[in-house]
Amino acid sequence: MNFLHTRGGFIALTVAASLTVAGCGADAEPKATNKPTATTQAPQHSAPASQAEPSAEEPAETLFVIKGKKGVELAVHSAERDAGGFLTIKGSLRNPSSSAVALPAEMRGDETEVVKHGKSLGGATLIDPVGKKRYYVLRDTDGRPLTTTGLDSLGAGKSTAVFMQFPAPPASTTEVSFQLPTFEPATLKLS
Repeated sequence: MNFLHTRGGFIALTVAASLTVAGCGADAEPKATNKPTATTQAPQHSAPASQAEPSAEEPAETLFVIKGKKGVELAVHSAERDAGGFLTIKGSLRNPSSSAVALPAEMRGDETEVVKHGKSLGGATLIDPVGKKRYYVLRDTDGRPLTTTGLDSLGAGKSTAVFMQFPAPPASTTEVSFQLPTFEPATLKLS
């Protein structure tokens, strides 16, 4: 048996055991049963209100807002091309009314593969009038649309974040028509 190998293995084992023991007990505190479960947190450092980042509810920019059936609105906040050849559109569906609204099933389109995966924005298309092409929401290998799914209803005054992913039009295409069943069409400028 090699003494150096055994000694090195013993030292490595001892160091590993020490780190494990130290890691397990370092953060442990005794638990008191008479303490309240809710505690106040220490103040967190944040930027002044004028420099604060926009929240998920308040995006920095809105490219367009379109109205659909039952007064539902779709606000599109970004349309970003990526290096992989995709265009991802992000926005929010809003119900500005004072009562809950069932979202129209027509938004998912009428393709058999998409319909079987429930309510979604799978019916959205982009139309390139110059290149004379129509782009559909991408699907995965099981036919599920690469978009927000499970869109059944929206409560009064509520909104929900949504996304749709398309094949990206060529870089020379700077403008497309965005269409979603039951909504008015809109022009989307691409950078």
